[in-house]
Amino acid sequence: MVQRQRPENPMSDFDEKLKQAAARGKNRASSFQSESERKRIEAEEFKALHTKLRLELSDRIESVMKKIADLFPGFRYQTVFGDSGWGGACLRDDLVMERGQRTNKFSRFEMAVRPANEYYLLDLQAKGTIANRELLTRGFYQHLGEVDLDKFRELIDSWALTYAELYAANR
Repeated sequence: MVQRQRPENPMSDFDEKLKQAAARGKNRASSFQSESERKRIEAEEFKALHTKLRLELSDRIESVMKKIADLFPGFRYQTVFGDSGWGGACLRDDLVMERGQRTNKFSRFEMAVRPANEYYLLDLQAKGTIANRELLTRGFYQHLGEVDLDKFRELIDSWALTYAELYAANR
């Protein structure tokens, strides 16, 4: 019969394992802290990038909206900012006489860059109403790390041209 040899001090073996477990826990805690710090820094960088891109696109939107307002007399330009995003709108309210009745015909074209979100997206939205009917709704987004700014500029121009064409055809 073979006898197992016991370590001279079984507690010293446990003490060593306990120290190793504590060291592993400490390493894990520091990696969690560095991971949360990395995420915080990444979030700040994405927020700064979103702000930079939003400002650039808002300027483009403002320019386009003012041109639409100049093209069609009666439209006025309005800056858009807040919960719905940042951008611009052009709008008009017409009083129309139909069969002896006075009615209002409201037209509005709005384009805005949505606020930053937890998904790190640059999100562009547009809505167009002509004579009380919503005829245009568009949206486009890309992850902030993959934004093609030229694509957003093209869409701003394209959506504005589409609205101008729809307005001219339906007023």
